[in-house]
Amino acid sequence: MSTFTSEPGIRLGGRYRLEDRLAAASGWSAWKAIDEILARPVSVITFAAGFPRLDQVVTAARAASRLTDTRLTQVFDVEDSWDHAYIVLEWPIGDTLGDLLAADALEPLAAARIVAEVAGALSAAHAAGLAHLCLRPDAIRWTPGGGVKVTGLGIDAALTGTSADDPELSDTRGLGQLLYAALTGLWPGQDDAGLPPAPESDGYAWRPRQVRAGIPGVLDDVAARALALPSQDEETYFASPAQLASALTRAIPPSVPVALSTVPPRTVGYSGRQEPWRTTRPGARGLPHNDMPIRRRGGRVAIVSLLVLVAIGGASAAALHLLHKSPSAAPPARNSTSTGAHASTGTTAITPVSAHGFDALNLTTDPGDENTDMAANVLTGNSQGWATQQYYRSPFFGNLKAGTGLILDLGKPVSVSSITVTFGAVQGANVQIKVGNSDARSRSNLASMATVASQTDVYNSVTFTVQHPVKGQYLVIWFTKLPPMAQSANKYMAQIFGVAIHGSV
Repeated sequence: MSTFTSEPGIRLGGRYRLEDRLAAASGWSAWKAIDEILARPVSVITFAAGFPRLDQVVTAARAASRLTDTRLTQVFDVEDSWDHAYIVLEWPIGDTLGDLLAADALEPLAAARIVAEVAGALSAAHAAGLAHLCLRPDAIRWTPGGGVKVTGLGIDAALTGTSADDPELSDTRGLGQLLYAALTGLWPGQDDAGLPPAPESDGYAWRPRQVRAGIPGVLDDVAARALALPSQDEETYFASPAQLASALTRAIPPSVPVALSTVPPRTVGYSGRQEPWRTTRPGARGLPHNDMPIRRRGGRVAIVSLLVLVAIGGASAAALHLLHKSPSAAPPARNSTSTGAHASTGTTAITPVSAHGFDALNLTTDPGDENTDMAANVLTGNSQGWATQQYYRSPFFGNLKAGTGLILDLGKPVSVSSITVTFGAVQGANVQIKVGNSDARSRSNLASMATVASQTDVYNSVTFTVQHPVKGQYLVIWFTKLPPMAQSANKYMAQIFGVAIHGSV
């Protein structure tokens, strides 16, 4: 077997053209390359002459190539018999967990979803006899399609000469570090993972709830058990990725399933560029569903300094990827305002049979259905509520569209007399109530609906009284202007936590 020093423009195996060197260490280089036969980008690892661990890397790559879990980066080609040894892998897309944590921690349930998926993928890998051993935030990606991708399985450890007496236990502790980082934005360990270090006492990282408020106790406990942090109740620590995956899955409420396809879609910025979706709690970020460019970590030092100070007082916020009200915490008490009297005598409460995000404009710059996966929360009383996408630079939907909203199916045509809506606590939304008989989310359907009530600068609980009722099966809460997000400049998003409708058949 021979090796070589690779250069841009070289073709390997007659099909893989090296383009950009992404990383290099003693004896190996990582490249972005083009598979000229399939016309797709790939990752390629090449080796310098005399690289001492080439056999271990090739063996690890071949073992990884036999795994079929789509959450693991695929190995496409392994060559050690030609003049030039190399490994070809799937080109990773999406943001790394490190990128997502560049500003702060994720919303707790979002963190649990990500790490539960990673733990499940590693559980399958361990069942096949392969470990990772180098779990860091940059080894985990959130893909544009809304899923997890683990990179470097087995290969990173072989490249760096990393080994462990108990690989399952080592990866379990690594998963615990990822969960801690996703919950807090801090790294519990002495190694450099590209994140600020977690505060410690007696050589152990503080528990997540000690450094950030709003983390559910069950997730705090799971993280502590995954990291083997001291526990007053001396619960058994996790010893395998399978145990951790099972615990995280149980910790995620049934209304927020672990399947990442249920995560609400991304936010849209002023230019139409997709940005990470955010949940509804101030200081908590949800999962992005996008192909957002990688963001740098500028300004984190100041943020972390503030976090440490606030943590001492026990009241730190939970993150930045969504700076609104918590989906896992009850919405704050709201002072009621009203646009008129409540439902008149003779009317009855009307319970919608379903709810959907209503994006009638459906622009090419903003595809999507406006967070339909959250819409049922308004009907079931789930404190997460529903939220529009998050828009940038303008309360008028980033200058991308004229409006968006939530559509309720009332089950049959009714005459609505009043509707009380519990909005978010930040003032500034302009709202219209529309009624019609078609749920087709299109421009023509929107135009056919009658506007029966409206109000500007709404917030908290607002009652809209319909002076001239129109009979219809579908009711739309239509936003024409968004309120600013709490604690966040130049970002706008509307929320609905509850709806009460009165009318007559």
